[in-house]
Amino acid sequence: MREDSDRPAAKDRGTDDRRSPFERFVEAACLWVSRPPFFYACLALVLLWLVSMPLWVDLKAWQAVIHTVSSVITLLLLALLENAARRGEEASQEKLNVIAEALAALMDSRAVDDSDLETAVTKLRDAVGLEERH
Repeated sequence: MREDSDRPAAKDRGTDDRRSPFERFVEAACLWVSRPPFFYACLALVLLWLVSMPLWVDLKAWQAVIHTVSSVITLLLLALLENAARRGEEASQEKLNVIAEALAALMDSRAVDDSDLETAVTKLRDAVGLEERH
């Protein structure tokens, strides 16, 4: 395997963090909620809610507590995870565009020998960035 010194993009990835504080927060939150401790914390919250039933006079209020808490947590997590998914999708698309451009350049250099490649190169270059036009 090549070292990072041979791959400028890999070297830059670790040094230049242009993400906003919110983006760093989203990444940390996504990492945290995808691990077992978060699941156990949610489970503990539900168990705590269940054993608190005798302390409540009104069962409807007791049920409203878990519904409200879980709805708020769900809404916040949904917003964070959707943001993380969108950024991941954008990063993947950018990588695909770079690969397609490199392939088009390679095909273009070989088009001298094969005239059919010229049409393929044109189609490939037209497809790069297609997601932005739709």
